[in-house]
This record gives sequence, C-alpha cells and structure tokens, in this order.
Amino acid sequence: MACDFDISEFSLLDVPDDYIDDPYRYFAALRERSPMHRNPDGTVILTRYDDCVAAYRDPAVWSSDKKDDFGQKFGASAPLYEHHTTSVVFIDPPDHTRIRRLFQAAFTRKALAAFEPRIIALVDGYLDRFEEQGSMEVVEDLSFKLPIEVVCDMLGVPARDRLLIRSWAVAILTALEPSIDREQFDTGNRAVVEFKDYLRDLIKWRRSHPNEAAPTEVLTVLADAEADGEKLTETELLHQCIFMLNAGHETSTNMLSHGIHEMVRNPNEIRRLNSIPDLIEPMVEEVLRYQAPIQINNRRSIQDTEIGGVGIPRGTTVHLIVAAANRDPGQFPDPDRFDISRRPNRHLSFGLGVHICAGNSLARLEAAIAFRRLFARFPKLQLVSPAEIAPRLRFREVKRLHVSTH
Repeated sequence: MACDFDISEFSLLDVPDDYIDDPYRYFAALRERSPMHRNPDGTVILTRYDDCVAAYRDPAVWSSDKKDDFGQKFGASAPLYEHHTTSVVFIDPPDHTRIRRLFQAAFTRKALAAFEPRIIALVDGYLDRFEEQGSMEVVEDLSFKLPIEVVCDMLGVPARDRLLIRSWAVAILTALEPSIDREQFDTGNRAVVEFKDYLRDLIKWRRSHPNEAAPTEVLTVLADAEADGEKLTETELLHQCIFMLNAGHETSTNMLSHGIHEMVRNPNEIRRLNSIPDLIEPMVEEVLRYQAPIQINNRRSIQDTEIGGVGIPRGTTVHLIVAAANRDPGQFPDPDRFDISRRPNRHLSFGLGVHICAGNSLARLEAAIAFRRLFARFPKLQLVSPAEIAPRLRFREVKRLHVSTH
C-alpha cells in the first residue's frame, strides 16, 4: 500500500483529494514513517495500535473532557458546546462514572433480550420488501432503518418523527468533524435546541401517559433512575438521550452498510458464513475492524507525559486514528485482508477502557441478526453500483449502496 504523498505535509485539517476514497494508504504511511505525526495546529496524530491503547487505558492522564477544545471551536454559549460537553462520551470520572451507571439502565442483558424479537421482525420486514422489489438501496432500506427504529423504540419516539431525529443527528455529529463551516455550525446549534425541546415534550407526555409506554421503553427509566441517591439533572438527561439517539444509529448504520458492502465484494465470505453459521460473531468483529465506523477519537493530556517513547506536553490533543490502529500489522496479520474468521480480533472500533461504547452489545446484536438473515436468504447478492462514501473524516459513512438479489 505505497503512498507517493510527502507524509510530512499530511494534515487532518486539509486532507488530500483522494483521502476519502482510500484513507488507509495514508494511515499506513503515517504509521510507518511518522507514527507520532504533528498537525500544523500542534495536535498529534496517533496511528499505532499500542499507542492508541495506551491513551485509551489511562484516563487519569488522557482526558476525554472537551471543554477547552469545544470552547474554542463552538464558543462556551453555543448549544453545540453544551451538548458535546455534557454527553457521557466527552466527560471524565467521577461525573462520567455516575452518568454511565445511570445510563446503563438502557443496555442491561434483560433489556437487550427483550428487543431481539423486535429486531428479527424488523429485519424480516425489510427483506420481504427487498425480495418483492429485487433491489435495495441499503442505507435507506435497511442499515439506517434498523438501528434508528430500535433506539427510537427504546426511547418511545413515535414512528412519524424518526426522519426528523435523523436530520438533527446528522447536523449535531457533523459538528465533530475536524473543521466545519458557518452553515454547519448554525445548523448544528439549531438542531440541539430543537432536539432538546422535542425531548422535553416527549418526557412530559410519557409521564402523563405512563400506561401507554411499551414494556421495552427506557425513557422514563432513564428519567427516574437513581444511583447512590443521585439522578440525572434535566440537562444531563436531555443530552444523554440525544447522545443515545445519535450514537445509537450512527455507528450501527455505518457498520451494517460496510458489512454488506464488504461481503458482496467478497462472495466467498458469504458462502463461508452460510456454510459455517458460527462465523457470524467473528464476521461482525471483522467488519468493525476492517471499516471502523468511527475512524478518529481524541484525548487531551492533562499532565506532561509520554507515549510511544515520545514526550507529550500537558494540554496536547491527540487524534487516535482507530482505523489505522485496526490495520496495524503488529497486531493484525495481513491487516488489509477482509477475513470473517479472523481470531483474535481486538479491534478498537468501540473504544477501550472506561469509555468503551455503552451500546456495543446492542450494535453487535443488530448486526448479527441482520447479516445472518440477509445472507442466508440472499446468498447471491450483487452490487448494482459502487458504494458512495460521504466526505467525512471522523465517521466512515456509506451514503448510498445499491444491491440486487442476483
């Protein structure tokens, strides 16, 4: 995977024109030639697996708190600032520990088991329509629909509002890209305000109609949950719900889209999966490794430290390139090969340590059900046209993917 670009000039703030098509060649070059690469803004890009693991595993040194970064990016009075500095993913212990403990009420084993029949029914319904039509636009017809239906069911969001939720989610998450323009900033702020207003009304309605909630709904559970006598404040509750609705479908949607794309591009793997159904779990893990849905995470050093043998001053922001770590040949033999039987597969796509993704079990359950049922029912899937990848850096998003039944 040779790279003819002068890697010393690489910057996440101004990536090469062909970066979106194939970021992995740049990650490989950085890992080999500049594994502690400094961006022009003074931030540091980490591409080695061991370096990313070291940052993930030491929250006492490597902070997830983004108040300084987001204060500079959004301004401390911006709704985007309030959301992204209150969301559980961007805060440190002890607040992180307290909020996550309450937040975990949505992801107990019992809660997930209750959703399995619903996930199966949703997937089978999508596949029935696929069979009738003979073709499918994967994102709109399956990979977006499934996770957004599930997470909206969990929070009791009416079906009529689910496209609205998606538009807010895209606007809020787009603001996390390394650089955004004024329109994206304004749209993201407006989305936070509208999302909060919507959730306030939804919580109020649920409280006044307690008998109309589905048995699997967790909105009021989150609102009423206590740990050590503490509850979520209204601000915390609203932003954890926004985060849950955003993260609950963004990662899963991309995981499902990429999984279908890679399997169709590797038809031998479809045959292997159908002949050895127990490969479904490693297959899901390989999809997550091979095309990390979230490509970049960040941490900031809160004391002078070192990583990979290199000194890092206090206050330095590092970009953990998850997608590069997931293809580090020091951890993954033949890393650019898609292999659904790969074991072990300790990818970093759900993070690591105290901030490991709270919804990772739900995402894995959705993927296992969707992939198993899709490829068993349609073993001869064909690409109608190449996948269209969105021009985003933090998220590896398939915008469109057309397939046919044969």
